[in-house]
Amino acid sequence: MLTVTIALAAAGLVLALATQIGVILIQGAFSPRGRMIDVSGARLHVVELGPRDAAGPPVVMLHGASSNLRAMQPLGDRIAKTRRVILIDRPGHGWSMRERVADSTPAIQGRMIAEALTGLGIIRAVVVAHSWAGALALRIALDHPDRVAGLVLLAPVAYPWRGGAGRYNDVISTPLIGPLLAHTITLPLGYLVTTSGVRGVFAPQPMPADFVRDSETLLLLRPREFIANARDLVTLKAAVVEQAPRYAEIKAPLSIISGDVDKTVSTGIHSRPLAASAPNAKLIVLPGVGHMAQYAAPDLVASEIEAMADRLVQPAATADKTVPANL
Repeated sequence: MLTVTIALAAAGLVLALATQIGVILIQGAFSPRGRMIDVSGARLHVVELGPRDAAGPPVVMLHGASSNLRAMQPLGDRIAKTRRVILIDRPGHGWSMRERVADSTPAIQGRMIAEALTGLGIIRAVVVAHSWAGALALRIALDHPDRVAGLVLLAPVAYPWRGGAGRYNDVISTPLIGPLLAHTITLPLGYLVTTSGVRGVFAPQPMPADFVRDSETLLLLRPREFIANARDLVTLKAAVVEQAPRYAEIKAPLSIISGDVDKTVSTGIHSRPLAASAPNAKLIVLPGVGHMAQYAAPDLVASEIEAMADRLVQPAATADKTVPANL
């Protein structure tokens, strides 16, 4: 028995050392590309693209779970040709830090995002959000309606679903055992399965070549981010149960783009009911498309964002006369 205990302890130490080496290598390969903004309870990594003095409201892009702002950057680069674009690592993801792992809900993260926009001098913005961040964008529109000029949601989570967030996320969110696993086996194991996992999210579309590298997905495998991501997923269902009855309050124009074969976030459970609940909603369902609509139909998604921003240029210009801030 003593021999087994020693062997397990030795294996744990080796895995912990491998994890620490892996974190150093990953962070060395994928360094931050933007600026840091301090808000209450977090320090957010923000990348700004496009002309700061572009007409109309800026476009703020928020990434989903198991991800970071780089997953939204190809879309951001398109829009930034003519508009100011803000990419944000959600609290605890990418290079953004949060003081408490428990600050995982759309309500708390929405307050942090709104505070960051204030720091950037942005009063109102078009918010583009994917997947998990769909619930976040909706919460910002509910709690900070004056900050949201319009919403473009891509395969958004909006309502409760059957089941949970996955057994492994439940375990990682557990005190003691979760951090122990995150600091030992998560990175080595995750490195082996990351590519196949990402392919599953893109299905039935193929994963773009070099997506894992270009999106810096491996940052997720760092213990602190993996724990934060798991906590975000585990607490999301209760959060949307609480906020979903309020969607009829959203007055901002809302475009929803989803695929009809999305196996990650069901269009029937989320996007269709949301389009029926929000008073100014437009729903586009893409046939044969899975979860990554912005990669499957980039031209359509970009045109919807452009159309949303264009229809808001006049209100933004009117606001400019009374608000000496950069809209």
